[in-house]
Amino acid sequence: MSATGKPLRLGDLAEKLGVSTATVSLALRDSPLIAEGTRKRVKAYAEEVGYIYNRSAASLRTSQSNMIGVAVHDILNPYFAEVFRGLEETLAEQNKTILICNHRDIVDRQKHFMDTLLQHRVDGLILCASVGTTDQDINSIVRRGIPVTLVCRDVAGAEASCVRGDDFLGSYRITKHLIDQGHERIAMVGGRRGSSAGRDRNRGWRTALEDAGIKADEQVDVPELMTLDDGRTIAKQLVETDPRPTAVVCFNDLVALGVMSAVRRLGVEPGPELAIVGYDNTDGTESRTPALTTVDNGAGTIGVKAAELMLAQLNGKMPSNELVLIEPKLCVRESAPPPGQRLTPVGGLCVSPE
Repeated sequence: MSATGKPLRLGDLAEKLGVSTATVSLALRDSPLIAEGTRKRVKAYAEEVGYIYNRSAASLRTSQSNMIGVAVHDILNPYFAEVFRGLEETLAEQNKTILICNHRDIVDRQKHFMDTLLQHRVDGLILCASVGTTDQDINSIVRRGIPVTLVCRDVAGAEASCVRGDDFLGSYRITKHLIDQGHERIAMVGGRRGSSAGRDRNRGWRTALEDAGIKADEQVDVPELMTLDDGRTIAKQLVETDPRPTAVVCFNDLVALGVMSAVRRLGVEPGPELAIVGYDNTDGTESRTPALTTVDNGAGTIGVKAAELMLAQLNGKMPSNELVLIEPKLCVRESAPPPGQRLTPVGGLCVSPE
């Protein structure tokens, strides 16, 4: 706000800094046409006087851009394609468009994206939070009057609703399925344990083992793996472990498919010689050889519910800090038979255990 009580304009900043209005505009957009020193000086002054904040708040008070910012950690994961579909179809019914960013679990990159989206006057943010995101990161946006909905991962203490799958329950159920099949040496590979999904899926695996009298700390447990390449990389360690696991719980389908292809190259047949399960039930897993046993995490439903929560906030029906948990379903297929056996194809049926 200027000394006269009127909203600050680009020209006000330009006059104070002794540069042109165009220079201020380009600097605030991080244009490479502006020298780094000038860029830093302009942005520092804008932050000092609250220019970006006031512009975002004014946009939310007076009009809507009909754009919703969406930030996730891996747009290449087909799981998020299903989330995006649910988001896009539901928001499109209200003439909203989504802008997608990929922060790659780098919290500074996420902050840059969120700042950029706010500068482009998005009406709200739907966020799969990066590892390292704090409640203050979220709450500082919410308290500026900008709706935020979290998806797939929650952030403790955040003043925002969250829609995600019940990762603990899904991991528990698929691990118990392997135990019921007769497996006792069950590895877990993958998951960023700094995220709620990574922690909960690991905790579900551990709890199912302990409930069956199997010591989780004596099993192979490798964190952080998230991609196809990660799955391929860990395969040699799994095959060479003595005694070798008879089953592997993978954090997601990408890791599972990577493990599956790599152990086959190492002379181990997925299924009969090493049971492999994934998580997320991404498109195409039922057509692999063997078809992948996995957990349907309700990606499309998560997208729809998150969009509905966002629209409710935009329409002034502010929900409380609601946590919406989607019940996971087991998709029992061919990749996880009893030790040394094969399973007959069952058509990829996904069920909720009693």
